[in-house]
Amino acid sequence: MRFEEYDVVVVGAGHAGAEAATSSAKLGAKTLLITSNLDTICQMSCNPAMGGVAKGQIVREIDALGGWSGIVTDRSMIQFRMLNRSKGPAMWSPRAQCDKTMFSLTWKRILENTPDLDLWQDEVVDVIIDNGTVRGVVTRMQVEVPCKAVVLTNGTFLNGRIFIGETSFSGGRIGELPSVGLSDRLKEYGFEVKKFKTGTPVRIDGRSIDFSVLVEQPGDDCPQKFSFSPETHSLEKQKSCFLAYTNIETHDILRKGFEKSPLFTGRIQGRGPRYCPSIEDKIERFAGKDRHQLFVEPEGINTNSYYLNGFSSSLPLDVQLDALHSIPGFEKARIFKPGYAIEYDFFPPTQLKYTMETKRVENLFFAGQINGTTGYEEAACQGLVAGINAALKIKGKDPFILGRTQAYIGVLIDDLVTKGTDEPYRMFTSRAEYRILLRQDNADVRLTPLAYSIGMASEERMRRVERKMSWEDKLSSVISDVSVSPSDVNDALSDRQSAQIQQKVKLQSLLLRPELSLADLKKMSAPLSSFIETIPEDIREEVCESSEILIKYSRYIEKEREVVSRILKYENLPIKPDLDYRTIEALSFEAREKLSAMRPKTIGQASRISGVSPADISVLLILMNE
Repeated sequence: MRFEEYDVVVVGAGHAGAEAATSSAKLGAKTLLITSNLDTICQMSCNPAMGGVAKGQIVREIDALGGWSGIVTDRSMIQFRMLNRSKGPAMWSPRAQCDKTMFSLTWKRILENTPDLDLWQDEVVDVIIDNGTVRGVVTRMQVEVPCKAVVLTNGTFLNGRIFIGETSFSGGRIGELPSVGLSDRLKEYGFEVKKFKTGTPVRIDGRSIDFSVLVEQPGDDCPQKFSFSPETHSLEKQKSCFLAYTNIETHDILRKGFEKSPLFTGRIQGRGPRYCPSIEDKIERFAGKDRHQLFVEPEGINTNSYYLNGFSSSLPLDVQLDALHSIPGFEKARIFKPGYAIEYDFFPPTQLKYTMETKRVENLFFAGQINGTTGYEEAACQGLVAGINAALKIKGKDPFILGRTQAYIGVLIDDLVTKGTDEPYRMFTSRAEYRILLRQDNADVRLTPLAYSIGMASEERMRRVERKMSWEDKLSSVISDVSVSPSDVNDALSDRQSAQIQQKVKLQSLLLRPELSLADLKKMSAPLSSFIETIPEDIREEVCESSEILIKYSRYIEKEREVVSRILKYENLPIKPDLDYRTIEALSFEAREKLSAMRPKTIGQASRISGVSPADISVLLILMNE
């Protein structure tokens, strides 16, 4: 059977595939999304949460660019917390606990109602390639779908294999079949294929947990939301998470299962995520620790299922249960599903361009865990960029590329394409050199104008950002212009353990004090309070937060902008595409090898390749000036 021709075919309906399909269709490309099960769209296979350190910034960036992840999160979240509030604003990271069933159903509803997007339940087993260009896909049902571009977002399903102790079987997730054959076909086309592994913990029946001995973690008193759009609202009712701890007995029980652990016996060859290791890996690597913190997370509003974050394991089921029962609060715990590890194929991302298009095959794009990343947020942003660029490419338009100075998404893609990864890649704030500029609060200001220019953001969204920026300027002017006298504020300053003033000062100088906030100044100054009440209610909180950050951290922000300005001088300096690095003897031998393999397009990209030294970059700059 042969389908009609599509502009773009997206394979896989996880977080990457959903963003890829909706962004492609939004830009007017006739799109088909193929997935093996239409009832498991965007499943939260691991913990039921979105956001977190650096990941929250990514979700806000996806939203600012016209993606759906932030809106879906807002519509399905059951708890919101802003992490790292005690640190500077560059570290503030929104995180939401979600109802995993509602999250998946919300995404399904969006996909089914997106214009220019069709859905088909099947498995893609081959990609049709003609003269180095993708021409379509072939499915397990022997359906041939001709198309102009393909986006592969297969997640952990490519040759996936599940491990529980000495038991192993094929699967993309427990209870779901893997995708077999596609990665072997791509290998035949010349792609490099490797293996990674990841894992997940037991799912526990909440009725069997003694919550009275656990530490409760409620949500924020004033929960925010992820999306900058007005169509979602903050939470009114939240569900708590809890903290639990392993102990020496737990560790002793787990060690008894090591001889049957696929992780230690060598049956799992792929490397796992360093920053989210299994519990057996943790007690082996940190043998001196008597306990490890665990997060007890609800999987929804109307379910008793709880996720034990930090207790991922591939040990035999009886060992998992015995260890679980040794943890205070879980002595009588019953489980719905065991923990397991999964090993799967991925394609080293140095085989990609910045658009997520493969270097080897034109109009073939990879996004998500297929590129060696881990996490819903990392996958979703790759899918968004791949879907945008697939649609732009077939329409003959310029590619959409984000740089490291523009977005966390730009940092992630640059890291993958330039450096590759030898372990499942996870985003952290420390990876972003310019994180004071790439804050979660200003993602819309940074990125919505770019989204609007290519058709991803509506006129309404763009006008809303402009209105927000206008009010930020007005509020900043008031804070800069209004003065207060000692009699107005000294009592309040004493209450805040802040030094009293001896003469009139501008509100701005008080806001620079770390112990004072804009909320404090509002109580001290009637003019400021009156002005804030004039800010439209739907953007008031955003305007106040951004304005306070811009003033309080103005010196740091300006300094980082100066650094970015200097960096950009060479960042986008193009390198001759036909440059023969092997003949440049002034380069180190390693640099010649790495540059020849990577073929960087700019000096900035070359500078981030492992093994290319500053001295090597100096040589290239000299050559560029010839």
